[in-house]
Amino acid sequence: MLNDQFIVFGAPDLGDDEIRAVVATLQSGWLGTGPRVAEFEARFAAYKGLSARQTAALNSCTAALHLSLLAAGVGQGDEVITSPLTFCATANAILHAGATPVLVDVDPDSMNIDPTRIEARITPRTRALVVVHFAGRPCEMDAIETIARRHGLSVIEDCAHAVEATYKNRPAGTLGDFGCFSFYATKNLTTGEGGMVLARSEQHIERIRTLALHGMSRDAWKRFSEDGYQHYQVLEPGFKYNMMDLQAAIGLEQLKRLDAGWQRRQAIWQRYQQAFADLPVTCPAQPPEDVKHALHLYTLLIDEARCGISRDTFIARMNARNIGVGVHYLALTEHPAYQQQLGWQPTDTPIATAIGRQTVSLPLSPGLSDAEVARVIAAVGQSLKKT
Repeated sequence: MLNDQFIVFGAPDLGDDEIRAVVATLQSGWLGTGPRVAEFEARFAAYKGLSARQTAALNSCTAALHLSLLAAGVGQGDEVITSPLTFCATANAILHAGATPVLVDVDPDSMNIDPTRIEARITPRTRALVVVHFAGRPCEMDAIETIARRHGLSVIEDCAHAVEATYKNRPAGTLGDFGCFSFYATKNLTTGEGGMVLARSEQHIERIRTLALHGMSRDAWKRFSEDGYQHYQVLEPGFKYNMMDLQAAIGLEQLKRLDAGWQRRQAIWQRYQQAFADLPVTCPAQPPEDVKHALHLYTLLIDEARCGISRDTFIARMNARNIGVGVHYLALTEHPAYQQQLGWQPTDTPIATAIGRQTVSLPLSPGLSDAEVARVIAAVGQSLKKT
């Protein structure tokens, strides 16, 4: 078994269609933001039941979060509540907007922000909530929206894991004021690097589009059209956050296979759930019936007191068996940068801290063969043995 090929965690599921789309884009001579980005925005909007005027394709989910915060009016002196169990980009975007992130611990089963703890952290400076649909399971959005309305707060969904997710038949990303998506290489829909922002307000999207390309009134595709060169004006100092047609070409093909990929991940997920049910580990909790989990991450919790080995020992053993795994995530309170700048400590978020110290994510790519899934299952059982 040790001679088997290494199974990469989060390997993208790419095929000939994506290759042909990229080649066609190269042959078109238009690589930057142009017609393929516009088509990707329109098709993604349709997938989410929105107008293309409510979407903007960007170069990352981090950019989407940052610009959503700015469009929501978040700035210096404001506070933004978010989850401690997330990638650092969530907190970084809040800091880059000039605000202070305020953490609310997670529910131990869903691993999402606990709505019952939110109001205790709201102050007169709170301006927004950034809620993270961890692993692809939507947050309790009814409770979150009720709190936001009561306190006049904007709601920004971090949907980096949740492209296919729905909450009570409503697509993730359309539940709050803004929805932010990641198309990074490991995501369920990938463009290599890339992101998308959705918004209820077309005016917010217009501003985000402007901010995403230096604050200019026209992008290059519009400036160099068949109608001749058109001058642009800088409306406000912006950023370089635009998506390229090269990325959008991949995304358009990925979008066609999104539902099929979810079905395959569901089959793998169910095999894992059955295989690990009797092992001394904690498997992901079953979501409510009115929720569609995007099944982006399959996370096991490895409690040393229960398993007899540490999480990190388990990871080393899996790697020795040529199985790649991930850690999603160490709680934000564990990181030195935030401890120094914000005074956070692991004890501030005990549930997220405990999860972060025990969690390990297994391969879940729809490109996995049945034989590779069987290898992962066997490796988990072997790696948990005490000797």
